[in-house]
Amino acid sequence: MTVTLSADALAPFRRFSLYNSPFDAHDRGCAVDLYPGDVDGDTLRPNPEDGPRIDAPSPVAGEVVETRTVRAPSQPYAADDDHLILLDTGEHVARVLHVEPGVSAGDRVAVGDSLGRLVRAGFFAPWVANHLHLGFRERGANHHRAAGSLPLELDHSVPVDALDWDGTGTVVAAGDTYAVLDTPAHSAPGERFAGLAATDADGEPLGVLDGGLPHYDGGGLLRAESPDDERDVFLCGERVGRADGRTVNWTAPTVLANGDPIRGIALALGRDHVGVKLVGESIGLPVGTDVRVDIRS
Repeated sequence: MTVTLSADALAPFRRFSLYNSPFDAHDRGCAVDLYPGDVDGDTLRPNPEDGPRIDAPSPVAGEVVETRTVRAPSQPYAADDDHLILLDTGEHVARVLHVEPGVSAGDRVAVGDSLGRLVRAGFFAPWVANHLHLGFRERGANHHRAAGSLPLELDHSVPVDALDWDGTGTVVAAGDTYAVLDTPAHSAPGERFAGLAATDADGEPLGVLDGGLPHYDGGGLLRAESPDDERDVFLCGERVGRADGRTVNWTAPTVLANGDPIRGIALALGRDHVGVKLVGESIGLPVGTDVRVDIRS
């Protein structure tokens, strides 16, 4: 059984990813991370846990079944605890993580209603911005274990653009662990989602690439052409993985920024901004730096 992510469910959010995570719940696109943006609408910069409150809009309508506090991995930049919110949508039970609940069992919510405050959880890498995690279970399933969510797919009514990128750009936002480039430019800011285009060996488009390249185990190919075929996947003319359906197994490429190896590229789909996000333990690319990204297979 597959659950469809509708345009209404994505409407409160500026950015999303089904594959850009190291956790089992995202395997084969069985969960989605949803970024509403901070008080300035930014979805790319990490948000300090002691910073301004960021509300978590609900992506589903339904009744709150349970809220639960869970222990999170200890990180110096994160809260000690995370939280789970279960909502009965009538067809499935939705699991929401990384939100300090402002709702209680028995409350009814509509899409866009606040579920509470986004939490910077210890599950996040240091370069990750605050977001909520969403997955769905059958109503009789175990709703508390990490794995077991149903596969997700985008409704065909959700417009998505695949954007070409030549591997160059200028840093417009930066920190110790990330640098955001100004390229590729969004095709229709505020109107539709867009992401980096993946191609085949001949440069023909395959779909939109999603995931942590190559720092997480695999990625995804959204809006894939011929989604049931196995095929090699290329970015910037270099082979980066092999797709099995829409799931991409990376071929362990090396990503370099101005000749220096970095951890990788954080791939997601944005409504306002698509510019490439380079990540690692020490990026060292200040704002204004012109960057050439090379991918070596």
